[in-house]
Amino acid sequence: MDAIIVEKLSKDFGKIRAVDSLSFNVPNGKVFAILGPNGAGKTTTLRILACIISPSSGDAYVAGASITKQPRKIRMITGIVTENPALYERLTAEENLEFFARAYGVNDPLERKRRIRMMMEDFDLWERRNDRVGTFSKGMKQKLSFIRAMIHQPQVILLDEPTSSLDPLSSHQVRDYMIKMKRDGKTVILSTHRLEDVEKVADMVMLMSKGRALAFGSPAQLIEESNSKKAEIEVKNFEKKFENVIESIATVKEVVSQAESYLIKIEVNDFNTDIPQIVRKLAIEGADILSVRGDSRNLEEVYLRLIGDSE
Repeated sequence: MDAIIVEKLSKDFGKIRAVDSLSFNVPNGKVFAILGPNGAGKTTTLRILACIISPSSGDAYVAGASITKQPRKIRMITGIVTENPALYERLTAEENLEFFARAYGVNDPLERKRRIRMMMEDFDLWERRNDRVGTFSKGMKQKLSFIRAMIHQPQVILLDEPTSSLDPLSSHQVRDYMIKMKRDGKTVILSTHRLEDVEKVADMVMLMSKGRALAFGSPAQLIEESNSKKAEIEVKNFEKKFENVIESIATVKEVVSQAESYLIKIEVNDFNTDIPQIVRKLAIEGADILSVRGDSRNLEEVYLRLIGDSE
């Protein structure tokens, strides 16, 4: 069953279309990352799914509830972390969490205290529980905001740049907690422009630009689909039978004679599968292989290429 179903969702702010006919599904128990530059529509999408703002058109279903017909229900079964933490600065950290836990229906006082202490200890904030939030650093407020969103153990968690203000250790804690939530069967929607977060926790990625979806898939799928099928094999000696060996697996595009070697330019179907076979067969036929090069990209290069193509 899909935890989130989005159907042709759009949002206009005056003449500006922030989200443009967006459709996607997120299965239960997955971390789904929305990746894109500033202004891509990531935050607007999350705010619509959290029922903070209404769409201009389209609909979405969160744990089976419609954002246009059942917004109150959705607010109770989701947790959201915004880039700017929504906390009461005159209250202490513990008072903030006590207030929000009550608001979200955690009525048992012993259970409230247990959850508050456990999560504050997980994020190294327990010793500061009696300090007013106004005295906290930006990173500490971000961690407290994260705890606030998790305190009622929501089915769906919406995270907007959750590690943007955090040091490396705190970012690691947040990423670990996302993985824990996934293991517990929760669904996480992560809006970010930090590739490190996506690479370490995301099962699926939607790349956005100008309110539209450019690509879907796992990080590995996006990289594989973007990688070129071209490769080059440099050999010290060249015989026609080498070309025949390659042609049994791939396509030879050109053989270039160099000063002390030959460069065989080829096109493969699958770099990771075809190249080892070709190299092995060439070696058996007596080829003196000097190097093998492929046009392989990482997630950052895929991101930059797709975003660049959309401009």
